[in-house]
Amino acid sequence: MLRRSLVLVAALAAALALVPFAAAALVHVRVEGKTLTLFGSNDPKVVAATPLDALQAAARAGEFYVHVTSSSFGNYVDQIGFYPGAGDAGWVFKVNDVSPPVGADQVQLKDGDTVEWYWAAFGPTGGPPTLGLYRKAGCYRVAAFDDQGRESAAPNTVLHVDGRQIKASFTGTCIGPHHGLVWATAPGAVRSNRLP
Repeated sequence: MLRRSLVLVAALAAALALVPFAAAALVHVRVEGKTLTLFGSNDPKVVAATPLDALQAAARAGEFYVHVTSSSFGNYVDQIGFYPGAGDAGWVFKVNDVSPPVGADQVQLKDGDTVEWYWAAFGPTGGPPTLGLYRKAGCYRVAAFDDQGRESAAPNTVLHVDGRQIKASFTGTCIGPHHGLVWATAPGAVRSNRLP
């Protein structure tokens, strides 16, 4: 009996060694809804192994609904909050401004990665660009990222701060003293992160 138990334990250990271990990482996460930011406007950190784990951690922290469907192509997020995906619109994600060509449960995250989930309506050229906001010496620069993570200027970008709207520049816009967070919007693009 002891020998059979040892063989079983050895077989189990060998099988577990073949299963890849998904180590958790400390990552930034933000969820941009169809009409407003649902979670993490200033990219808080969560512990997650995959973008799907990061979304579920954000949903627990922000107390919003997430539904995951299993299919022959793998798991996918078909609803966040009130909005289910339908037709050419639904929920997608980027890691470090790039849209991976695999499911959200297939990407291994590393410490410091940024995960962004957002509502997207897809057209002939793909999904909408996502905006990134960067601050240097009191000025703000806005960049638009396509699915491959290529950076470009977003036309008609506006900075929102203290109830004001200020025309933004790809090279930088100085807005002067303010009290609230700053974020950017542009027609047809996903809202940016928020910065002080």
